[in-house]
Amino acid sequence: MTRNATGPDDIRDMADEVSRLIAARFGGARRGERPPLSVMLRRRGGALPRRLRKQALALAQADEMSAQPKIARQLDLAGLSRIHQALVLHLQPLGELSRWQGRAIGFAASVALGLLVLASVVIWILLWRGYL
Repeated sequence: MTRNATGPDDIRDMADEVSRLIAARFGGARRGERPPLSVMLRRRGGALPRRLRKQALALAQADEMSAQPKIARQLDLAGLSRIHQALVLHLQPLGELSRWQGRAIGFAASVALGLLVLASVVIWILLWRGYL
């Protein structure tokens, strides 16, 4: 959801959306927890590319400044909208279903590898004892 910021209230919405996307893609938030963007950047900001990390820090700082009305009017809304769009485009390509499928495939692969190792150990023991 890319949009242009029209006021200071939109900055908080954009920061919350980026925080939610970071939590969904990289983890770092407990179930039901909705930490602010500054907390998510401290927890999982290292997973972002350096350029986007700097932009996310700028958005988090603008989010904190938007709580003060006099300072909020001085923020560059067009620049913050571009930052939000760049972050959303980077964080959104993999959907929830793709991440879930990736985890399921990874789990199935580890189980298959474990069974393969177990079968080879059993065959080796049977050969060593002379049963095969």
